[in-house]
Amino acid sequence: MARRKSAAVVAAGPADAPPEKSAWDDGTGAPLEREALLAWWTESIDLLTSVLREAGPDRRCWTWWDDSPSPQTSGAWARRQVSEIAVHTYDAQLTVGAPQPLPEEVALDGFDDCQFTLCATTVAWPHAPAVVDYHAVEGRSWRLRLSRDGAQVARLTPAAGGDPETADVSARGTASDLVLFFYGRIPLDSLQFAGDRRIFDQLADWDPSV
Repeated sequence: MARRKSAAVVAAGPADAPPEKSAWDDGTGAPLEREALLAWWTESIDLLTSVLREAGPDRRCWTWWDDSPSPQTSGAWARRQVSEIAVHTYDAQLTVGAPQPLPEEVALDGFDDCQFTLCATTVAWPHAPAVVDYHAVEGRSWRLRLSRDGAQVARLTPAAGGDPETADVSARGTASDLVLFFYGRIPLDSLQFAGDRRIFDQLADWDPSV
């Protein structure tokens, strides 16, 4: 159903609010019979991809992440859908006992999206200021600064001489594991971490929308 809602949001174009629920939900919900459910799912994805192709990547539209640096565009919606579908694919694989890592390219971009779309905000951090580093073994890193100014994200690059600022806590793993940790599918102990573990607990409990 989320794919249908996303398609309706993109199709509506520039707006200050999402479309009415009737634009994406006729009230019948997803069918329960397996073959009908698979056909309904395929139809949902076909609808979403068709709307996204027609819109192109730059159509302005409503988003719920207006206080983050991610753009309010159809392209940003498309990016979100890839991450969400990848994680739910993992859920399905886990259900049948055959979980697979997220594809590397999807996971790297997915974690970047996690930080810039889901984490970054201008809402004040309610705890002591902190610096959190994430390192993907594939060679990319991110820094999250938490303070009264909100949550600010930057992509880290090797410092040109000198020691970089030390993070209060850091986590290292494959990009897939970083994404799965962020979405609560695997525990922190699945990653290599160092520093004040309480900050991760505070992040998990923080809801800037409240």
